[in-house]
Amino acid sequence: MRSVRVNAEPIVPLIVRPPSIFCRRSSVRLLRHLGMANSRYEYVKCFEVEDEVMYPNIIVVQIDGRDFGCFSEKHGFEKPNDDKALNLMNACAIKVLENFSDVIFAYGFNDEYSFVLKKETTFYQRRASKILSIIVSFFSSTYVIKWKEFFSRKELTVPPSFHSRVISCASMEVLQAYLLWRQTECHISNQYNTCLWRLVFSGKSEKEAKEILKGTQKQEQNELLFQQFGINYKDLPQIFRQGSCAVKIKVDDTVKYREDGTPVKRPRKKAVIVHSENVATKRFWNNYTCLTEELGSLAEGINKIKPEYLRSFQFESRLMLSIWIVVRVDGCHFHRFCEDNGFQKPNDEQALKLMNSCAVSLLEMFKDIIFAYGVSDEYRGGQGNSFITFLKFLDYFDTTQLQLPTCKNIVQLSVNNMLKDPAKLHFFEIVSAVVSLFSSMYVMKWKEFFPEKEFKEPPYFDGRSVCYPSSEILRDYLAWRQVDCHINNQYNTCFWLLVKSGKSRTEAQSSLKVWYLIP
Repeated sequence: MRSVRVNAEPIVPLIVRPPSIFCRRSSVRLLRHLGMANSRYEYVKCFEVEDEVMYPNIIVVQIDGRDFGCFSEKHGFEKPNDDKALNLMNACAIKVLENFSDVIFAYGFNDEYSFVLKKETTFYQRRASKILSIIVSFFSSTYVIKWKEFFSRKELTVPPSFHSRVISCASMEVLQAYLLWRQTECHISNQYNTCLWRLVFSGKSEKEAKEILKGTQKQEQNELLFQQFGINYKDLPQIFRQGSCAVKIKVDDTVKYREDGTPVKRPRKKAVIVHSENVATKRFWNNYTCLTEELGSLAEGINKIKPEYLRSFQFESRLMLSIWIVVRVDGCHFHRFCEDNGFQKPNDEQALKLMNSCAVSLLEMFKDIIFAYGVSDEYRGGQGNSFITFLKFLDYFDTTQLQLPTCKNIVQLSVNNMLKDPAKLHFFEIVSAVVSLFSSMYVMKWKEFFPEKEFKEPPYFDGRSVCYPSSEILRDYLAWRQVDCHINNQYNTCFWLLVKSGKSRTEAQSSLKVWYLIP
């Protein structure tokens, strides 16, 4: 665990329950009426930026392992390719396609996967932050859950996490260029790494091997492999050389049998892994009707990527330079998740402790996250969510003004270079890293709090980031969230007491149409 020293004392993560973290003055009280309670603070929503990916852009979500070199070292992955690790990535990609009907195609290699959504998708109103965070969260949770299927004798000791970002492809031509770019990178990196590790296994140091390979091209690397090690590069497994594609195909499932024994079949779409020497070709694309129906046809194969396309693929949105960056993490479909896992109503203490434990872990792992405030709202008229707010500090804050109980001994806090450098304030990178790691931690810590329960489906979260230019506005943001906590918890408590007394959910909702907060 890393810590920042102020007056020679380390700062450690701490979960507290402040009576009023949001009060501007001690005389501020919760307003009685629901509408009035929200109106004072909801102006902070104005700082949220719209990030809709406009139609007809095709949405691609690219995820890649965060610090996976270190992760693979700690878990003893084979070099240059670990087939179990690659198959685990493929299994996670299949699960994404099965869980989200709008995701119809994926291409991946090493610790990277790109997911393509159908052209006319309205998935989460095409909001980039929602889409990228949901997919990377679900992928991260699934990775932890499926770990034992592929590494039965290895313990997962470090939570995996991934970066993700949204890439907008304005046409099928641009999407074709993107797929060519990623598969070309697969070929280049795999050939280089195969040569590198063969040289290392033969007795060279990594430094010596890199020096030998410096400036070599494809043909030279092929000759090195064949002449020194007797390896024909084209004989290597397809999964290493070509990467993997996850695509949906139509199959007929037997749903029942008639009295005479004949089967009754229904068509459905099934996600499968396939391999191709060139995924960016019309020949490959036309083999799968779901691709041509939901996206359109590709042109004949292309050999060169336009520089302007490449620049658009590498572009990353940046956050504006400000005092506070708030990363908010919300549970997706947590009302259903709570039902599936039998959480107690209206509040499950173990579930709340699990959320808190994950928040503490993130404060330990990311030294720039200095404060977290969380609420678990299982139900509100049948809807539910959970969220944690993480605060990243960019300059300094005055604790006498902000009045954060967990940070009252901090003055002039130092932050790391990533946040000091505006060029590195990448929106997608910050949000996806926090959401991904939170999701992995949630699954890894599950057994600590629910030792007798197994997941039915992976939990997943969405995230967003907002920049606030002053401590005063940040304070009002926290006020808004805590007011909402009070409102929802009181409502839920009344709702479930009525249900437990014998009323139906509809009757309980009707009884609570007009209600007030108790100060």
